[in-house]
Amino acid sequence: TLLGRADCPYYAKAELLADYLQKNLPDFRIHKITQHPDIWEEWLKDLCKKNRWSHNKSPIIWRELLDRGGKGLLLGGYNEFLEHAQLYYGVTSSMTTELMKRVAQENLGTHIEKELEKESLKGLVNPLQVWITSASSLACYHLIPILTSGEVFGPQMEISINLFDNKHTEEKLISHKQEAEDLASPCLQSVSICTQAEEAFHGAHVIIILDDHVDKEINSLEDCIRSRAPLCQLYGSLIEKNAHNFAKIIVGGKTFVNLKTALLMKYAPTFAHNIIAVALGVEGQAKAALARKLKITPSCIKDVIIWGNISGNNYVDLRKAKVYRYESAIWGPPHYSRPVLSLLFDREWVNREFVVSLKTLTATGRQFGGMLAAHSIATTLKYWCHGSPPGEIVSLGVLSEGQFGIPKGIVFSMPVKFENGTWVVLTDLKNTEISQQVMTRMANDLIQEQLVALGELANFQPYQSENLI
Repeated sequence: TLLGRADCPYYAKAELLADYLQKNLPDFRIHKITQHPDIWEEWLKDLCKKNRWSHNKSPIIWRELLDRGGKGLLLGGYNEFLEHAQLYYGVTSSMTTELMKRVAQENLGTHIEKELEKESLKGLVNPLQVWITSASSLACYHLIPILTSGEVFGPQMEISINLFDNKHTEEKLISHKQEAEDLASPCLQSVSICTQAEEAFHGAHVIIILDDHVDKEINSLEDCIRSRAPLCQLYGSLIEKNAHNFAKIIVGGKTFVNLKTALLMKYAPTFAHNIIAVALGVEGQAKAALARKLKITPSCIKDVIIWGNISGNNYVDLRKAKVYRYESAIWGPPHYSRPVLSLLFDREWVNREFVVSLKTLTATGRQFGGMLAAHSIATTLKYWCHGSPPGEIVSLGVLSEGQFGIPKGIVFSMPVKFENGTWVVLTDLKNTEISQQVMTRMANDLIQEQLVALGELANFQPYQSENLI
């Protein structure tokens, strides 16, 4: 094995001598390694330390005892290799100094070309860069194994996960990183930690915004709303500066989801078309409540629509909801379904208890823990990448363009489908009209949240709630 500084004349002379021996001796094999002059000394020092050798110049040459195992047998430098060739094979080198120098420069040029080629090949197989904010949270802990399973981005897609959070959470980030690496997932290329804001979202293809930490005491609802703006402004500027041009940005969690999505759109305008808010968590809570009432599994219920404010005043619409595989006198094939409302004979429960229980969950955030947040985010990302199930309605928070009579310019949860790497609002759905009172109630709160967050309104006045089913 010949290893030398790429521009070393003596390495060049040893290399040509070794090439001659390999060509003319049937059992002589060589392995050549060059290192750039800038890193040669450090590389040689580490190599010698590892093998307990004493050598300090280029080249370094050793024999690999393939039939015995163990470490290599050091020959030395150029002079020792020349003596070895003369003693064993009766061969020497007559290369002139001028030729040695010329070959050395050619070697350096070849080495640099190979390194550049390696870097360009790396660019072709770069993993998907996934960034997660508030990464010390429980939601992130539950999200990591789902992302690394291959279910979200596909089993052939390698990903690098970047955990971003405050400096004081570094110990927990390290724990998350180590446990993620312990999964030994073939889809996971690397896990890194970032606690410096200016480095956040570098090269990001996917950015997952989780609930942010509240480090100081909040005395009022208005203060709580206003506290979201500076962080979203910071994230927006970093996304504009560092993220990949076509980054997907997904906002999840249980607090001010629509508001944070709207603020990110304002502060990262280049990416506004690629920022969405996750509503599947609330949709899942509604399905679970219905399933308990009907004594079936939640997965049997489809097409529940969440309108409005995902983490506030919303409208759970059951008019399109269907039940599959429901045990009753009427049976059909797997694709056969029945309207949910036709099976709920207790209208008092639908209009009162169901509404109140969901409003309580939304207002308190109870039962919307890390597991539900992680699953709803991962499922939404999966649909975004691969499409939602054909014919199925998905609830999603997107920027309103006036569909369904929703005021323009607010982030509003509405029915969509995912296809071809994007989403389409299902404006052709029939029987989805929303009363003016309900629409005013939901839109009013969302508009006020934005105005308070931006300092354009001092006090938030919630619209008085009524039954919304």
